[in-house]
Amino acid sequence: MRFLKYILLIMLYTASDCFAGDWPQILGSYRNGHIRGESLAKSWPEGGPITKWQRTVGSGFAGLAISQNVAILFHRIGDQETVEALEAQTGKVIWKHSIPVNYRGTFNPNDGPIAVPLIHNNRVYVYGISGKLQCLDFKTGKQIWMRDTHKDYQVGEGYFGVGSTPIIVENKLIVNVGGKRKNAGIVAFSLDKGITLWQTMQDDASYSSPVSAFLHGRYYAIFITRLHLVGVDPRNGNVLFQFPFGKRGPTVNGANPVVVGKYIFATASYGVGGLWVQTERDSASEVWRNGQIMSSQYTTPVEYGGTLIGIDGRQDIGSSRLLCFDPKSKKVLWSKDDFGYATLIEADDKLIIMKSDGTLVLAEASQEEYKELARAQVLNSTTRALPALSNGLLFVRSEKTLKCLQLKSDNPVPEKPDKATLK
Repeated sequence: MRFLKYILLIMLYTASDCFAGDWPQILGSYRNGHIRGESLAKSWPEGGPITKWQRTVGSGFAGLAISQNVAILFHRIGDQETVEALEAQTGKVIWKHSIPVNYRGTFNPNDGPIAVPLIHNNRVYVYGISGKLQCLDFKTGKQIWMRDTHKDYQVGEGYFGVGSTPIIVENKLIVNVGGKRKNAGIVAFSLDKGITLWQTMQDDASYSSPVSAFLHGRYYAIFITRLHLVGVDPRNGNVLFQFPFGKRGPTVNGANPVVVGKYIFATASYGVGGLWVQTERDSASEVWRNGQIMSSQYTTPVEYGGTLIGIDGRQDIGSSRLLCFDPKSKKVLWSKDDFGYATLIEADDKLIIMKSDGTLVLAEASQEEYKELARAQVLNSTTRALPALSNGLLFVRSEKTLKCLQLKSDNPVPEKPDKATLK
């Protein structure tokens, strides 16, 4: 009963406006890389999954968000940061909205948006690479409001521009802004007009996106900022717990925090490693830190039956391994060395693994062993954008190309509880 109550609370809170098959924000409806009710084929035709459609895209690493069979693409074309609504089945453009952008990459040549769009109650929220936060009408693309967060809160440029996707908690849009003006590290905005409701902390922004959780009878907004893992009361911005996490210098925090029951896992590369904390009602305690198990540059691990499956390593330096480990015991259950860097989602007890070299891998989701089911080269240039899965369609994006791939099985299975939530 406690498990069912928890599931219902999360569904009501995080996905009240979601439809079956929706992927309305980063890493799906619950921001955990899981989607329920999907039935995936166990094998692919020779040459890989069937391509439903494909098109060229502008610059940026933002993955897609999908709701009501409409996919939202956020990219840069020339000197315009552009949002497009596409028919998910065909790729046909429904509407397009653009604003000027003058950002130029410094540490990285990418000059396009990184943060994934967020769809909520027939609104689309996008956070551009230079700090322009917009609210658009989901049906028409008309701009409802915009805030220039870099100007309003004195935000520095950062290594790669803006890269943290906002979150909606307690009817507020909460953003890792990283502003220096009046403790604007984290800022909450009203959904209807974009008015500042509260602001807290002085931390710079990270490239990690926040998550929400209902724990100990209350809601939490959980952030990894530039230098901390932080739990915030979404009602007023009060900091409920805070742990040092990250390093100064040329480093980034890129992976999202992962909630596993009453515990939270954070991971980063650059010599930072993993952090496992236990939450209480108004505080939390550090259980362990370890740099040897999972140090992921920007991939968020997925929780599966209380274990964590993810990437240990970096995309740019050295080798990366795919592994599954038990965060309570710190025991590695299996490991696939020299796997290569990749991002992961889970559906139908299968892992969909998008490697940064454009290879798509399908494997069983398992705590016992790594068992690969299929593999195909689906993109031909560097692939950093997070994949999105909706109604059997997988949306993958490289530096130049967006593809919609058919992964659906011909034998659908009944929807079952989300394995992402630990009892």
